[in-house]
Amino acid sequence: MDERPQLIDALSALRDRVAAVRLPLPLPDTPRARQTRAELLAQLDDYLVPRLKDPDAPLLAVVGGSTGAGKSTLVNSLVGRRVSESGVLRPTTRTPVLVCHPEDHHWFAGMRVLPQLTRVWLPQADDDHADDAPPPEDNALRVETAASVPRGLALLDAPDIDSLVVENRLLAAELMCAADIWVMVTTASRYADAVPWHLLRTAKEYDATLVTVLDRVPHQVIGEVSRQYEALLDKAGLGDVPRFTIPELPESADGGSGLLPDSAVAALRGWLAHRAEDPAALLHCAVSAAEERVRDAWRREPAADALGPARTGGDRDTAERIGVEVRRWRRVLEEVAEDEVRTVERPAASRTAVPEADTVAALLAASLLGGRRARAAGERLAELLGAQAALRLRDKGGELVLSYVDRVLHAERDQRLAPLAALDVTPEPQAELIAALSVLQKEK
Repeated sequence: MDERPQLIDALSALRDRVAAVRLPLPLPDTPRARQTRAELLAQLDDYLVPRLKDPDAPLLAVVGGSTGAGKSTLVNSLVGRRVSESGVLRPTTRTPVLVCHPEDHHWFAGMRVLPQLTRVWLPQADDDHADDAPPPEDNALRVETAASVPRGLALLDAPDIDSLVVENRLLAAELMCAADIWVMVTTASRYADAVPWHLLRTAKEYDATLVTVLDRVPHQVIGEVSRQYEALLDKAGLGDVPRFTIPELPESADGGSGLLPDSAVAALRGWLAHRAEDPAALLHCAVSAAEERVRDAWRREPAADALGPARTGGDRDTAERIGVEVRRWRRVLEEVAEDEVRTVERPAASRTAVPEADTVAALLAASLLGGRRARAAGERLAELLGAQAALRLRDKGGELVLSYVDRVLHAERDQRLAPLAALDVTPEPQAELIAALSVLQKEK
């Protein structure tokens, strides 16, 4: 973080150089070069520079996808009320809608991100008056607030990426460039279309945080469609992307209420909330996601019936096991902090007291796992111990984090492999058989 001002200066200088590039001649490659310049400027202006200047700003999750994928219905359901117009038929020009917590509105009231879009603020409306919103405006961003959206997170319903209106397609691409999280929504009937996959490949190139939603899947084919979609993601090198499936429901049809049942979006809402509140809490999310993949694989395994039901233990047991390891990590972290405090020397004339070990341990934990609090905690730690000691302590703490994460993941893996281990099948007989065959072939 100490190098951040220099990085901002370097990016600002790069931005000015890119903006100054002139492409006046109508050569064959000129349109593509102009587009590349525009995309790079959008990435710098809408995401990189604003994020570096304000790392504590809320995460922006842009919900994108094809026409009729259910983006607006998904956003409405995550918020808990109608904030965005839903339906297959769109107006000629569509104003994107951003929803954030009321205490986060100042982050988006100004021109910090998406400076090319005029802000349109509306009072909070109930469902009975959701259709009273003014008509869409060109080059505008409609901003709404909702207490149901977690602090530190904003949802943005983008125009369709395959809109018939060129300006809408370009705006959708710019919005995705400004996102911290890309939420790519597709449907059971269109998940193999070229446009969504182009968006997914672009997200991979940008190394963006990506999550996919397979929406409106008929109940009778939900398993088969999910497996086919998972196979396509694996083939594209996106097998580790979080994936959520929403069944086809009356609320998602044209003329429906526009709000899905809470149970249909609870998993996605929880994932987004974890990203906004504390990135370290994805440990539990990662285990849960892996467990779901194990269940899917187990259901497809012909020998599964002979081994009995998959041993997963449930979310509560998983959380308890992870909690035990986290408490152990904290105790070891406190011991490391105590050892470091003992080595701190203060000049005789210094009026600054040696910091308490508990304070140092708490700051160290926050600097490692504190999400938005990490930077402030790290700076305070450096003030108490000195830059070198704080850096040394963070290195030790980081090694402990990796060690205990490995312990958690290996323990959860052993839980899932327990049915196979109970068979007591070892590789020795196979090795002995190969050796015997080798002797036989030699004698022949």
